[in-house]
Amino acid sequence: MSLQAYTAAATRTESPRDMEYRLFGQVTRALVHASSVDAADVATRIDALDWNRRLWSTLATDCTSPHNALGQSMRAQIISLSLFVNRHSSKVMKGEEDFETLIDINRSIMQGLAA
Repeated sequence: MSLQAYTAAATRTESPRDMEYRLFGQVTRALVHASSVDAADVATRIDALDWNRRLWSTLATDCTSPHNALGQSMRAQIISLSLFVNRHSSKVMKGEEDFETLIDINRSIMQGLAA
């Protein structure tokens, strides 16, 4: 089976919540891996941080849509988390913070999506 066929089949059978869970899992695995590589492997570290940052930025942007079905409070919390993730990621890139906080946030979101 080709990758395109598999992707199309997965898209048809996964709920949006399942897709979000899967995406968070992939990004979180990338963060875990990046946290374990040598600090000199800047490309791996930055790629994982950028992917996580883009995920959170997309979520925040979606929360600004008037068509978003989440409650106002939940959307505000997601936007706040997105801003925090952005700031914390910059500190990780500078070596001022570690990956663990970002990994913990993503895992918490995954637990909520799995419930």
